[in-house]
Parts: sequence; structure tokens; C-alpha cells
Amino acid sequence: MTKFPLHRRDFLRLSTLAMGATQIPAFAQTAVPAPATAATAGDAPKPIGYAAVGLGTISGIFSRACAKSQTARITAVVTGHPDTKGKRYAQMYGFPETSIYTYDQYEKLRDNKDVDAVYIGLPNSMHKEYTIRAAQTGKHVLCEKPMAISSAECRQMTDACRTAGRKLMIAYRVHYEPTHIQTKKLIDSGAIGEVQAFEGSFGFNAGTKQWRQTRKVSGGGSLLDVGIYPLNESRWLTGEEPVSFTAIASTRDKSSDVFSEIEETLAFSVKFPSGIVGSYNCTYGGDMPGYLRIHGNRGSLEITHAYDYSGVHLSSLGGRNPVDITTPREINQFQIEAEYFANCIRNNTDPATGGEEGLKDLLAMEAIYKAAGTPMG
Repeated sequence: MTKFPLHRRDFLRLSTLAMGATQIPAFAQTAVPAPATAATAGDAPKPIGYAAVGLGTISGIFSRACAKSQTARITAVVTGHPDTKGKRYAQMYGFPETSIYTYDQYEKLRDNKDVDAVYIGLPNSMHKEYTIRAAQTGKHVLCEKPMAISSAECRQMTDACRTAGRKLMIAYRVHYEPTHIQTKKLIDSGAIGEVQAFEGSFGFNAGTKQWRQTRKVSGGGSLLDVGIYPLNESRWLTGEEPVSFTAIASTRDKSSDVFSEIEETLAFSVKFPSGIVGSYNCTYGGDMPGYLRIHGNRGSLEITHAYDYSGVHLSSLGGRNPVDITTPREINQFQIEAEYFANCIRNNTDPATGGEEGLKDLLAMEAIYKAAGTPMG
């Protein structure tokens, strides 16, 4: 039995082969290149321009990732703070201040030829409105997960993009992350036999009250934010949709208003049509490392740091072929998804995680909340 910790060069080669069908380009860049210009680009295609909508933490991460890319870049922002955050982004990413928009000016994106798509990093309840408005202004949409706060909203978003002839991708970065892709390849190859069960968890200490704990804005508790990760990955790895659900919601911290509107912790189980079962936990009440265990009848796999932005690690828990794979830390998940969607736009192909993928997660989460006797949305 041979353990195989992949060297960076071999890992990138295998990952490139695995991702060739999804058109993910080379992404292991350590330097931040200068924006392509007519004088320097040669025959290289013009980078796809993104307008970052909402300049919170997640949009900052996405924007910094685009700064490392030669095929995607930030060319505009939409913010409630045009004179502070807006101007800072313009200076950082080299676009003119005329490309700083407020939410009331959103439709003016239509006339900005440097903007091909929007990246929506807004609170959950705002995803629907700004996706639909973007499509109506002729822009493609990369929307953060969860897609929306109800399945009905998901359908409206998908319909609006389809009617406008614009592409819609939900930012499920796990689907494009090399170690997770290697996990799917191993499962599909039969390396652990028939999948029998999943175990997964993810959570963090939310601390003081913020938009995440306001039901009208978030749509629900930790399930929509962090529990969605192992749920979505289990669906992806099996290619099946869960058909039965059990769930328990709990709040231990009753001393403040932090969890007055949403549950603190949620435990849930699902069953897939083939008989595969999954058991998961998610919380806003403590640091719960993200992991996913996949048990087959000939071995098991475990992904640790599974939903972190770097350091994803895959190992075997049993079976004849030990596995030990870690994604190199210089690989940027947000850069991968930005470049992937840019290629979808450039090549007129549909993204692997389109609106239908987001809808299926919302349908499952609605069923989980129903099983827990907890309202959603």
C-alpha cells in the first residue's frame, strides 16, 4: 500500500486534467499581473469585467482574487458608500470613478461596456432583486450562495435571466476546488465502492447580532449560511436529490437577542433515493470545523478544512488505497470561480452551478426547516 501525497506540480497536472471539461484555466498564480491593455495583451482576449455589488467582506475577497487574474477583473462597483469604499476600490483596482454606482444608479450599468457581469455579495434577501435587475440591464450574474431565501425567489431569478438571455451562476466554489473535484473522481471511479452514508458539519461563533441573525434578511439560521455546504456537496457527489428529511433546531443561548429570530444550532438527516443517508450539524454558536466524511462499502474518505478558503485536505479512513491530498495554499478558490464564469461568458457555455442548482438546495432546506418545525424566510 502506497500513500501518495501529491507534489504541487503533479497536483496541478491532475487537477487540470480533471477540470478540463469545465474549462477552468491555469490558476496557480502568485504575482498580481497588471491589467491587460492594447499594448500588452497581444492576442489575449479582453478580461471579463465584473461589477462588485455590495462591498462587504465576501466581495473584498472576490475582488482581490480577480486582481490576480488575467481573464477576470473588477471594472465597477455598486455601493451605498460611493465616496469612501467606492473610491477606495476604484483606486485599488484601476477603474474610473465614473464606474462607481449607488444602488439607485444600478440600471446605469447597462451603458458601461467594461462590465460584462455582476458579482452579488449582498445579504441573502437582496439576491433576488439585484439578480433580476442585473439581467434586465443586460449583465450576466454570479450570485453568492444561498441563491435566495425561498425556492419561489430562485425560480423568479432563473426565469429573469433566461428571458434576458443572460447567464446565471451560483458561487458554489467547492464544485471548482481541486481537492473536492478529486474526491468526486475517486467516488465516481468506485474507489470506495458504493456510497452508504455521509457525515458533515460546519459552523462558527456568530457573536453579536448582525444581518445573519435577522430572519427577514438572512431567510433562516446557520443552515443557509454554513449547513448548505455539506448538504450541497452530498447532492453533488451522489448526483441525487434527497427525498426524506429529519431535523432538530436548538438554541442554548437565551440570554440575549442574538438568537431571538433564528435557531442557534441545527442537526439534520437526509435520505437519498438510492438509500444513501446523510447526517449533518451546523451552528452559529461555536467554532465547528467544516468536514465531510464519505463512507462506502469498500472504504471511507474524509475532507477536512473542507469549506475553508484554503488548505482543503482529503484522506482515506480505510480501504486498500490510502489517500492524502492537500490543495496548495496559493490556489485561490475565488479566482477559480471568477475565471470559470468568465470562460462561460466568453465561450457561451452554461455554468455547472446555474440557477437550477441553487433552486435544488433551497427546496431541500425548506424541507429541512419544515421537518424541524422552524419557519424559513
